[in-house]
Amino acid sequence: MKIAVIKSGGKQYLVKPGDKIKIEKLVGATLRDCPIVFDDILFGKKIEAKILRHGRAKKVIIFKYKPKKRYRKKKGHRQEFTEIEIIKIHD
Repeated sequence: MKIAVIKSGGKQYLVKPGDKIKIEKLVGATLRDCPIVFDDILFGKKIEAKILRHGRAKKVIIFKYKPKKRYRKKKGHRQEFTEIEIIKIHD
């Protein structure tokens, strides 16, 4: 079984053919089933992947609170992602 390590969005992913992973949104790659070439490959030679979809993750609530000071801050965040499927790993 061939494996590879790619770097995208400041994170590293261990992948093998057939894996579907969510990475941080790829800017400029908007078409579905569009092939992608990764620049940062830490282990492995060449990786073929395709875009499955773009989306946004569930909302994460950030709540800051300081007792006895009437200080409360509530904020939400939804991270955008791109789901890709690894098609083939070349040696």
